[in-house]
Amino acid sequence: MTETVLAQLAALKTAPIAALKQKWRDLFESEPPPYNRRFLEHRLAYRIQELAYGGLKPETVRRLLELAEELDGGKGDVRRRRADHDRPIAGTRLIREYQGVEHRVTVRDDDYEYQGRPYKSLSAIARAITGTQWNGRIFFGLKNQRAPR
Repeated sequence: MTETVLAQLAALKTAPIAALKQKWRDLFESEPPPYNRRFLEHRLAYRIQELAYGGLKPETVRRLLELAEELDGGKGDVRRRRADHDRPIAGTRLIREYQGVEHRVTVRDDDYEYQGRPYKSLSAIARAITGTQWNGRIFFGLKNQRAPR
């Protein structure tokens, strides 16, 4: 069984994006989010292992819920609203390869950090990288350019 899991994990790296999205549909029984390839690979890898070896222990889930309640004062609607919000949570690292160079952006509470400098928007960072006008969410793979609104 371990070999099967390892083979599935290794296959994620070379699978075309269409195959990753189909794998998402198979494993999560929902449409894949419009995020970048790296996100899909990491989340699929976790799900494959979760199904093979089991998920979090009930005690761990319970403790995480307790911590969430401490942080938001027991207001579950705040948690749901935060999860649905368009902006990635603080601490998220966005990585984009452009013209052979890997660019890393860190999401902070009120702005973004790129090459040690603060930026107010992802579009400003995309403009600094490319020299042209870009929608920052599309440039960093957080929004599908062709997805219906």
